[in-house]
Amino acid sequence: MSASMTEIRWHGRGGQGAKTACLLLADAAFASGKYVQGFPEYGPERMGAPITAYNRISDIPCTIHSNIYAPDYVVVVDESLLSSVDVTAGLKEGGALVINSAQAPASLRPLLRGWTGRVGVIDARRISEEHLGGYFPNTPMLSAIVQVSRVLEPGRFIADMEASFRHKFATKPQVIQGNMNCLIQSMKEVRLA
Repeated sequence: MSASMTEIRWHGRGGQGAKTACLLLADAAFASGKYVQGFPEYGPERMGAPITAYNRISDIPCTIHSNIYAPDYVVVVDESLLSSVDVTAGLKEGGALVINSAQAPASLRPLLRGWTGRVGVIDARRISEEHLGGYFPNTPMLSAIVQVSRVLEPGRFIADMEASFRHKFATKPQVIQGNMNCLIQSMKEVRLA
């Protein structure tokens, strides 16, 4: 992992918000003074189809303009992808995988194609249903990757996200509080092994 740049790859399915979470992370990193890239890899977009998105977060200007092939961290928004997509491809040895799952990290290891590094899990379904009244896994996953990677200082990230939500959802204060509750609870609950 470079001291000045962190690369994150997101795996999800169309409609789950992986692209949105990727772009929110880029916005939050930019707000904290970092140089950022946040972009999806486009293919045949349709609801439920596998999608990939990428973040580069750096202390210095980033001149790389390609997909990320050796990420420091990987976020898996839909655990069903573990059986069909090699989510650990290129994942750096000192990095970590963060998976949306109610299972313990040890029970997911057989699906990780020999990955022996750190695995984090967060039950994004339960948290989002509890605080947002529906299945919106991107908010809990966003918070979980910030907590695991420490790519941003967690307290500053929470404050920046609240300011962003207050602007974006000015007419829907209940949405603001639900999303903030998701972020905070996810930071507390993500389990890393």
